[in-house]
This record gives sequence, C-alpha cells and structure tokens, in this order.
Amino acid sequence: MSTKDHKALMRRFATEWNKGKTAAMAAIDEMTAANIVFHGFAEEIHGLKEFKKYMSDMFDAFPDGHMTIDDMVAEGDKIVARYTMTGTHKREYMGIPATNKKITLWVIEIDRIAGGKTVEGWIRFDTLGMMQQLGVIPTPKK
Repeated sequence: MSTKDHKALMRRFATEWNKGKTAAMAAIDEMTAANIVFHGFAEEIHGLKEFKKYMSDMFDAFPDGHMTIDDMVAEGDKIVARYTMTGTHKREYMGIPATNKKITLWVIEIDRIAGGKTVEGWIRFDTLGMMQQLGVIPTPKK
C-alpha cells in the first residue's frame, strides 16, 4: 500500500466511526488485523477482541462520538493522524459515572499498516482536558 492508501484508510475509518457504533465495529472487523497491538490506553491492548471491546465501551460511553481529522502525515508503513473527538458522556467511562457533559479533545494516533490493515497503533489524547470537561478534575482559574 502507498502512503496515499494509508491516508484513505484513515479517512474511511473516520467516516465509518461518524456513522455510529454498528458501522464503526464493522469497519474495525474489516480494517484491523486479528493480532493488533495497541499502545497508549490504560492497558496495552492485544488482539482484535480486546480492541473491539475497548472501542465498544467508548461508543457506549459516548454514543454520539464524532471524529474530525485535522491533519495526516504518512511515511513508509505508518500513518499519523491528529484529530478532534467530540461526544456526550452518557454512560460510565473509566469508572466515571455518566455526566451528560459534552467533551471535545485532541488525539494523536500513529498506526502501522500491513496488508491493508492496522497491525499496531499508538495513541495519545488529552486525558486531562477530558477529565476537566467531565468535572472530575477542576480546571485552574486564570
């Protein structure tokens, strides 16, 4: 696959994610390797089953989750995306009961692609900002 193909894969995933949980889970089945390793969540994720469980839990907590790609860079077998996630906290997430608060956070993700599928990924997102928006951690006064 070319770097152009890697970018198209990321765009397609965002499109499917924005259609909702059913479309996102189907895209994960199609676009993710069975032996995926994903770094950067609370615990490292190994395998498609664990990855889908994490993503399903994310959708349960933020059922209106929306992903907007802000920037992408691809080189070799890797694609880097900087994107904005939004959603409303409707169910428990990371032990935090539903707050019904809307959140907006930045995400940076690096995926390694092989055979047209994501085989490894690294992710960082604005956890502090999310916790502040959910009211779990106070926002410093200016």
